[in-house]
Amino acid sequence: MSAAQEPQTAGSASASQQPPPAGPDPAAQKKDDQDKNDKDRPAGTSNDRLFYALPNFLTLESGAHVPPLTARQKFKVVARSSFDYVQVPWYGMLAGISQAENSEPGYGQGAEGYGKRFGSAYADGTIENFMAGAILPSLLHQDPRFYQESEGGFTHRAGYAVSRIFITRSDSEHHQFNYSEIFGSALAAGLSTYSYHPRADKNVDNALSVWSSELGYDTITIVVKEFWPDIRRKLSKK
Repeated sequence: MSAAQEPQTAGSASASQQPPPAGPDPAAQKKDDQDKNDKDRPAGTSNDRLFYALPNFLTLESGAHVPPLTARQKFKVVARSSFDYVQVPWYGMLAGISQAENSEPGYGQGAEGYGKRFGSAYADGTIENFMAGAILPSLLHQDPRFYQESEGGFTHRAGYAVSRIFITRSDSEHHQFNYSEIFGSALAAGLSTYSYHPRADKNVDNALSVWSSELGYDTITIVVKEFWPDIRRKLSKK
Protein backbone atom coordinates (compact mmCIF):
# COMPACT_ATOMS: atom_id res chain seq x y z
CA MET A 1 0.00 0.00 0.00
CA SER A 2 1.45 3.37 -0.96
CA ALA A 3 1.95 6.25 1.43
CA ALA A 4 -0.46 8.33 -0.63
CA GLN A 5 -3.21 5.84 0.06
CA GLU A 6 -2.74 5.69 3.83
CA PRO A 7 -4.48 9.03 4.70
CA GLN A 8 -7.51 8.03 2.59
CA THR A 9 -7.75 4.67 4.38
CA ALA A 10 -7.50 6.34 7.76
CA GLY A 11 -10.19 8.83 6.80
CA SER A 12 -12.52 6.02 5.72
CA ALA A 13 -11.99 4.20 9.00
CA SER A 14 -12.69 7.39 10.93
CA ALA A 15 -15.94 7.99 9.03
CA SER A 16 -17.07 4.42 9.66
CA GLN A 17 -16.56 4.89 13.40
CA GLN A 18 -18.80 7.95 13.60
CA PRO A 19 -22.11 7.30 15.41
CA PRO A 20 -25.27 7.26 13.26
CA PRO A 21 -27.39 10.42 13.27
CA ALA A 22 -29.57 10.54 16.33
CA GLY A 23 -33.31 10.04 15.85
CA PRO A 24 -35.94 12.41 17.20
CA ASP A 25 -35.74 12.90 20.94
CA PRO A 26 -39.11 11.87 22.48
CA ALA A 27 -38.61 14.31 25.36
CA ALA A 28 -37.86 17.16 22.98
CA GLN A 29 -40.86 16.25 20.82
CA LYS A 30 -43.11 16.21 23.88
CA LYS A 31 -41.79 19.63 24.88
CA ASP A 32 -42.40 20.96 21.36
CA ASP A 33 -45.98 19.65 21.46
CA GLN A 34 -46.51 21.23 24.88
CA ASP A 35 -45.08 24.54 23.66
CA LYS A 36 -47.47 24.43 20.69
CA ASN A 37 -50.42 23.72 22.99
CA ASP A 38 -49.41 26.59 25.27
CA LYS A 39 -49.14 28.89 22.26
CA ASP A 40 -52.63 27.94 21.05
CA ARG A 41 -54.14 28.14 24.54
CA PRO A 42 -55.73 31.48 25.50
CA ALA A 43 -54.32 32.89 28.74
CA GLY A 44 -56.37 31.95 31.77
CA THR A 45 -57.47 28.58 30.38
CA SER A 46 -56.03 25.09 30.67
CA ASN A 47 -54.88 22.17 28.55
CA ASP A 48 -56.62 19.62 30.76
CA ARG A 49 -58.73 16.75 29.42
CA LEU A 50 -61.33 14.70 31.28
CA PHE A 51 -60.15 11.09 31.37
CA TYR A 52 -57.22 12.25 29.22
CA ALA A 53 -59.57 12.72 26.26
CA LEU A 54 -62.53 15.13 26.47
CA PRO A 55 -61.54 18.84 26.36
CA ASN A 56 -61.64 20.49 29.78
CA PHE A 57 -60.05 23.78 28.81
CA LEU A 58 -62.37 26.05 30.84
CA THR A 59 -61.73 24.39 34.21
CA LEU A 60 -59.31 25.95 36.71
CA GLU A 61 -58.43 25.47 40.36
CA SER A 62 -60.57 27.59 42.68
CA GLY A 63 -57.57 29.47 44.07
CA ALA A 64 -56.31 30.50 40.66
CA HIS A 65 -56.01 34.26 40.21
CA VAL A 66 -56.43 34.86 36.53
CA PRO A 67 -57.45 37.89 34.49
CA PRO A 68 -60.90 37.95 32.87
CA LEU A 69 -61.18 36.51 29.39
CA THR A 70 -61.75 38.90 26.54
CA ALA A 71 -64.60 38.22 24.13
CA ARG A 72 -62.07 37.02 21.56
CA GLN A 73 -60.53 34.60 24.07
CA LYS A 74 -63.95 33.23 25.01
CA PHE A 75 -64.74 32.46 21.39
CA LYS A 76 -61.26 31.03 20.80
CA VAL A 77 -61.33 28.55 23.69
CA VAL A 78 -64.90 27.44 22.91
CA ALA A 79 -63.94 26.87 19.27
CA ARG A 80 -60.87 24.95 20.39
CA SER A 81 -63.04 22.69 22.55
CA SER A 82 -65.93 22.30 20.09
CA PHE A 83 -63.79 21.32 17.11
CA ASP A 84 -61.30 19.17 19.02
CA TYR A 85 -60.54 15.84 17.32
CA VAL A 86 -62.05 13.89 20.24
CA GLN A 87 -65.48 15.35 19.53
CA VAL A 88 -65.93 13.23 16.39
CA PRO A 89 -65.94 9.82 18.14
CA TRP A 90 -67.81 11.34 21.10
CA TYR A 91 -70.73 12.56 19.01
CA GLY A 92 -70.49 9.39 16.94
CA MET A 93 -71.16 7.40 20.10
CA LEU A 94 -74.07 9.65 21.10
CA ALA A 95 -75.56 9.29 17.62
CA GLY A 96 -75.27 5.51 17.90
CA ILE A 97 -77.12 5.51 21.23
CA SER A 98 -79.80 7.78 19.77
CA GLN A 99 -80.23 5.48 16.78
CA ALA A 100 -80.45 2.39 18.96
CA GLU A 101 -83.20 4.07 20.98
CA ASN A 102 -84.82 5.36 17.75
CA SER A 103 -85.14 8.81 19.27
CA GLU A 104 -86.65 11.35 16.88
CA PRO A 105 -87.92 8.71 14.42
CA GLY A 106 -88.09 11.30 11.66
CA TYR A 107 -84.38 10.77 11.09
CA GLY A 108 -85.04 7.19 10.03
CA GLN A 109 -82.64 4.28 10.37
CA GLY A 110 -79.67 2.92 8.45
CA ALA A 111 -76.61 4.93 7.41
CA GLU A 112 -78.68 7.96 6.42
CA GLY A 113 -80.45 8.06 9.78
CA TYR A 114 -77.16 7.67 11.62
CA GLY A 115 -75.57 10.46 9.59
CA LYS A 116 -78.45 12.81 10.38
CA ARG A 117 -78.27 11.97 14.08
CA PHE A 118 -74.51 12.49 14.10
CA GLY A 119 -74.81 15.89 12.42
CA SER A 120 -77.66 16.88 14.72
CA ALA A 121 -75.78 15.82 17.88
CA TYR A 122 -72.63 17.65 16.80
CA ALA A 123 -74.60 20.78 15.88
CA ASP A 124 -76.61 20.71 19.13
CA GLY A 125 -73.46 20.47 21.24
CA THR A 126 -71.55 23.10 19.28
CA ILE A 127 -74.38 25.64 19.28
CA GLU A 128 -74.91 25.14 23.01
CA ASN A 129 -71.17 25.51 23.67
CA PHE A 130 -70.99 28.81 21.82
CA MET A 131 -74.23 30.19 23.29
CA ALA A 132 -73.38 29.33 26.91
CA GLY A 133 -69.61 29.66 26.71
CA ALA A 134 -68.91 32.54 24.34
CA ILE A 135 -71.85 34.54 22.96
CA LEU A 136 -73.84 35.28 26.14
CA PRO A 137 -70.74 35.45 28.40
CA SER A 138 -69.33 38.09 26.04
CA LEU A 139 -72.57 40.09 25.92
CA LEU A 140 -73.25 39.79 29.66
CA HIS A 141 -69.59 39.99 30.79
CA GLN A 142 -69.77 36.67 32.61
CA ASP A 143 -66.93 34.22 33.18
CA PRO A 144 -67.57 30.86 31.44
CA ARG A 145 -64.85 29.07 33.41
CA PHE A 146 -65.45 26.53 36.18
CA TYR A 147 -63.34 26.93 39.31
CA GLN A 148 -62.91 23.69 41.24
CA GLU A 149 -63.63 23.74 44.98
CA SER A 150 -61.23 20.83 45.68
CA GLU A 151 -61.78 20.99 49.46
CA GLY A 152 -64.39 19.47 51.75
CA GLY A 153 -66.37 16.25 51.62
CA PHE A 154 -68.14 14.67 48.68
CA THR A 155 -71.55 16.19 49.45
CA HIS A 156 -70.14 19.69 49.85
CA ARG A 157 -68.13 19.55 46.65
CA ALA A 158 -70.90 17.92 44.62
CA GLY A 159 -73.34 20.57 45.86
CA TYR A 160 -70.88 23.31 44.96
CA ALA A 161 -70.44 21.90 41.45
CA VAL A 162 -74.20 21.65 40.83
CA SER A 163 -74.70 25.19 42.11
CA ARG A 164 -72.33 26.50 39.40
CA ILE A 165 -75.04 25.74 36.85
CA PHE A 166 -77.02 28.58 38.47
CA ILE A 167 -74.25 30.77 39.91
CA THR A 168 -71.19 32.05 38.11
CA ARG A 169 -68.61 34.82 38.29
CA SER A 170 -68.81 38.04 36.36
CA ASP A 171 -65.72 39.31 34.56
CA SER A 172 -65.23 41.58 37.57
CA GLU A 173 -65.24 38.47 39.86
CA HIS A 174 -68.65 39.09 41.45
CA HIS A 175 -71.04 36.18 41.90
CA GLN A 176 -74.28 36.42 39.93
CA PHE A 177 -76.99 34.31 38.39
CA ASN A 178 -75.66 32.19 35.53
CA TYR A 179 -77.74 33.71 32.75
CA SER A 180 -75.24 32.42 30.19
CA GLU A 181 -75.80 28.76 31.08
CA ILE A 182 -79.55 28.81 31.67
CA PHE A 183 -80.62 31.07 28.84
CA GLY A 184 -77.75 30.09 26.55
CA SER A 185 -78.80 26.45 26.61
CA ALA A 186 -82.46 27.47 26.17
CA LEU A 187 -81.65 29.59 23.10
CA ALA A 188 -79.53 26.76 21.68
CA ALA A 189 -82.34 24.24 22.21
CA GLY A 190 -84.89 26.49 20.51
CA LEU A 191 -82.58 27.28 17.60
CA SER A 192 -81.71 23.66 16.92
CA THR A 193 -85.26 22.35 17.38
CA TYR A 194 -86.85 24.76 14.96
CA SER A 195 -84.13 24.64 12.30
CA TYR A 196 -82.73 21.20 11.46
CA HIS A 197 -84.55 18.69 13.68
CA PRO A 198 -87.27 16.54 12.02
CA ARG A 199 -90.48 18.38 11.20
CA ALA A 200 -92.52 16.23 13.56
CA ASP A 201 -90.25 17.26 16.44
CA LYS A 202 -90.40 21.01 15.81
CA ASN A 203 -92.54 21.80 18.82
CA VAL A 204 -92.28 23.27 22.29
CA ASP A 205 -92.24 19.88 24.01
CA ASN A 206 -89.19 18.76 22.06
CA ALA A 207 -87.44 22.10 22.59
CA LEU A 208 -87.98 21.75 26.35
CA SER A 209 -86.75 18.16 26.19
CA VAL A 210 -83.55 19.23 24.40
CA TRP A 211 -83.07 22.07 26.90
CA SER A 212 -83.49 19.81 29.92
CA SER A 213 -81.15 17.24 28.37
CA GLU A 214 -78.47 19.88 27.83
CA LEU A 215 -78.81 21.15 31.40
CA GLY A 216 -78.70 17.60 32.73
CA TYR A 217 -75.62 16.76 30.71
CA ASP A 218 -73.90 19.99 31.79
CA THR A 219 -74.72 19.26 35.44
CA ILE A 220 -73.24 15.76 35.30
CA THR A 221 -70.19 17.06 33.45
CA ILE A 222 -69.50 19.83 35.94
CA VAL A 223 -69.63 17.35 38.85
CA VAL A 224 -67.13 15.14 37.01
CA LYS A 225 -64.94 18.21 36.48
CA GLU A 226 -64.94 18.87 40.22
CA PHE A 227 -63.74 15.36 41.09
CA TRP A 228 -61.52 14.78 38.05
CA PRO A 229 -58.28 15.77 39.90
CA ASP A 230 -59.04 13.11 42.55
CA ILE A 231 -59.81 10.51 39.87
CA ARG A 232 -56.65 11.44 37.98
CA ARG A 233 -54.47 11.03 41.06
CA LYS A 234 -55.87 7.53 41.68
CA LEU A 235 -55.37 6.56 38.05
CA SER A 236 -51.79 7.85 38.18
CA LYS A 237 -51.05 5.75 41.26
CA LYS A 238 -52.36 2.65 39.53
